[in-house]
Amino acid sequence: MNKLFVAYKPTGISSNHFLNKLKRKYNTKKAGFTGTLDPFAKGVLIIGMGSHTKLFRFLNKTPKTYRATLWLGAKSDSLDTELIKNVEILPEFELKKVKEVISSLEGNLEYEAPIFSAKKINGQRAYDLARQGKKFTLNKINSSIFKTKFVSYCHPFLTFEATVSEGTYIRSLGLLISNRLGLKFGSLSALERLSEGQFVYENEKVLDIKKSLNIKQNFYTGDMDNLKYGRVLALQDLSIKEGGYYWLENEDNISIINVQENKVKYELGRINIC
Repeated sequence: MNKLFVAYKPTGISSNHFLNKLKRKYNTKKAGFTGTLDPFAKGVLIIGMGSHTKLFRFLNKTPKTYRATLWLGAKSDSLDTELIKNVEILPEFELKKVKEVISSLEGNLEYEAPIFSAKKINGQRAYDLARQGKKFTLNKINSSIFKTKFVSYCHPFLTFEATVSEGTYIRSLGLLISNRLGLKFGSLSALERLSEGQFVYENEKVLDIKKSLNIKQNFYTGDMDNLKYGRVLALQDLSIKEGGYYWLENEDNISIINVQENKVKYELGRINIC
């Protein structure tokens, strides 16, 4: 089965566990996802089945938009409600100040990644190592925060949205908001990914591959049997000859090529899109 669609992962299970459920649902063994969500988070997860798993790196899946609810004054090593140690009782903040702090996140940020994250350390997820009590160090993260949005504030819970570059940790943004409000602690009580680039949840509707790729279409003007059977393609037979990745259409299939140093190389050959 070849299939590419957007699923909605619920909270409380890992992305791998959720993927196994989808494999059983669609009766397939070969499937994968891109953009891991850890167990606490819910929301959009791009799923590929069959040969369509090979398309992930060519999808237009950034920036990403998240909605999060921050519990001001809640101390947790996981920066969410999983490991709450203490909750500080706080006076309510002025709404104007809250909105200003959320807006102040926009731009480029450098910060520490949370130890309870889906980031891999020697092949293992950081949140698995953290739960085992193992010590490790994560490199600082550089992120671009393209847009923020205030959603609601019902003290001590503050809900906001952020459109961010790939690899941004929203838990860390929650802690930054807390710090900029003069607090030492703040943890998320909810986290939802609303979109990955152009992709949103639509009841697992099959995606149009041609409209989902973040590379240009090129056109092959030579003998179509060359494309059909994966033969060497000549640069002069392409409409666009500049270097880069392109997709070519061949009946019910597409191929992805890489033009480099005046040569044409197949990246992916004959991906069925029907």
